[in-house]
Amino acid sequence: MNWTWFHKWGSPKWFYEMSGRWLPWLAVAAVLLLAVGLVWGLAYAPPEKYQGNSYRIIYIHVPAAFLAQSCYLMMAIAGAVGLIWKMKLADVALQQAAPIGAWMCFIALVTGAIWGKPTWGTWWIWDARLTSMLILLFLYFGIIALGNAISNRDSAAKACAVLALVGAVNIPIIQKSVEWWNTLHQPATFKITGKASMNAEMWLPLLIMVLGFYCFFGAVLLMRMRLEVLRREARARWVKDEVAGLVKAGSK
Repeated sequence: MNWTWFHKWGSPKWFYEMSGRWLPWLAVAAVLLLAVGLVWGLAYAPPEKYQGNSYRIIYIHVPAAFLAQSCYLMMAIAGAVGLIWKMKLADVALQQAAPIGAWMCFIALVTGAIWGKPTWGTWWIWDARLTSMLILLFLYFGIIALGNAISNRDSAAKACAVLALVGAVNIPIIQKSVEWWNTLHQPATFKITGKASMNAEMWLPLLIMVLGFYCFFGAVLLMRMRLEVLRREARARWVKDEVAGLVKAGSK
């Protein structure tokens, strides 16, 4: 098997060039998908039989919850790559993804509370799903704090990678919490395998919103990583050439 593609990701210059090509496409896809999904879900999807229009918050809540978990898994993988193969770019991905994942987790918790008030009659309950999501938010905070508290870059990268890997055990707990414990939280709205629990007019805009959130995450992550790569590689020749080219283009 040819692993050349994998080792290329260890090159900051190669990543910067490739990400510059992908970024506009991800940004445009995010805008289009989110616009279509929001309009379809909030204005045209039919009301839910029991919850009426209050269920529409799922078009923000579910994608944010999906992304919060996926982002942490990506960080755990990046942490493993950084520890095993010593790729500096893996640490860049981990550090720059953490704030995005934290915001997604926060949005999922807040929208879940707003949805819970009319549905459960309370803003918060120490339900297994809610509690495990709150733990995920604290894990994000821990990684962000470690990255800022440790001045030595290599030590910070190792500490964040270990915490990301250890904390990844919480992801299957979140996923299986509604099956392992008696909880108020409803089961998954739709799954990759199996029949969705609501009709196509409802879950299709939700699927579009999920794709839009992931495109948004990809675009923001690439932007953050590109800035961090430029900061870390400020003394490299290719960065100086890149900056000089941008200055020259801007002066025309």
